[in-house]
Amino acid sequence: MTSDTSDPASDAEDRAARDRAADTAARLDEAILGGPRRYTLDELVAGTGLSHDFIQSYWRWLGLPVTHSTEPWFTDGDMESLREIGDLIEDERLDERAQMTLIRSLGHTTDRLALWQVEAFVELVSRRDRLDDIHARKVVLDLVPHLAERLSHQLEHAWRRQLAALTGRLATEFGGDHGEEYTRDELPLRRAVGFADIVSFTKRTAGLGSQELAEFVQRFEARARDVIVEAGGRVVKTIGDAVLFVADDVTTGAEVALGLAAPHATGEEIPVRVGFVWGRVLSRFGDVFGPDVNLASRITELAEPSTVLVDPPTAALLASSSRYALTAQPPRSAQGIGTITPVRLQRAYTGS
Repeated sequence: MTSDTSDPASDAEDRAARDRAADTAARLDEAILGGPRRYTLDELVAGTGLSHDFIQSYWRWLGLPVTHSTEPWFTDGDMESLREIGDLIEDERLDERAQMTLIRSLGHTTDRLALWQVEAFVELVSRRDRLDDIHARKVVLDLVPHLAERLSHQLEHAWRRQLAALTGRLATEFGGDHGEEYTRDELPLRRAVGFADIVSFTKRTAGLGSQELAEFVQRFEARARDVIVEAGGRVVKTIGDAVLFVADDVTTGAEVALGLAAPHATGEEIPVRVGFVWGRVLSRFGDVFGPDVNLASRITELAEPSTVLVDPPTAALLASSSRYALTAQPPRSAQGIGTITPVRLQRAYTGS
């Protein structure tokens, strides 16, 4: 025989807390989405003329799978967006692979962007108002609806500027008749590709609290991005304690690499090792791929703190410039590559 030990008062408090949380979520949902969820999946199909399968794929590719297909889950904005993507698919005759790539690019980027931006405000509120992380998040929940419109405008503006910069580079590189020919057996793009890797990251961050760790990583990433962009390169991505960059010519690649390895002007020391090569890459999914990317990664692993290593072919291209000093290093074994002879890249001494 068992006894009922539940506390009616406690159960009522739990239900009330859940109801308040649900009300808050519904209020935020409607404010951010610009209106209530009013359409079921069947109604969305009828209103757009698109198939069940495509609409479910669309949401899955965005990273927001349809889990309640018979409940009102979609908004007027969803209806309009799906009509637009349907028109784009028809006008540009996009096959399923292109559809998936385009929609996943939106989902992957905006998922990370939304998280990054919310965390930025959590950090701000925590620091400014001297709140712990949990209470800061509660404050940010009230801020988000008021921020959404302005942040969305900033997103569109930044995207248009980035798209203009990208198409400008492509027009310069491939718009004329002088574009470089390549065979189908080669990867299409010639780029300087390299990595900057924090030295002894695990040791340096051991024992740091969440705030200190966030500040450490943020300092590294902010400085790396500034150096790369100012030298004329581009950040492909950050990978934990490393950053992957590309540049359109070998000299710019050298300037990026040397800038990353140089001590910071403020004296804040986050020593990095850097390696880069001039080679061919495939650009897909906002990333770059190919054997030369792997080679750059392996060369970086061989570098000493605050130094830059390149491979011999890249060193040969830089050797004609009086700006650089190049010193061959002893042959080394690199995982997955074999034996390589890295070359240290430095600025040439110009003193008398």
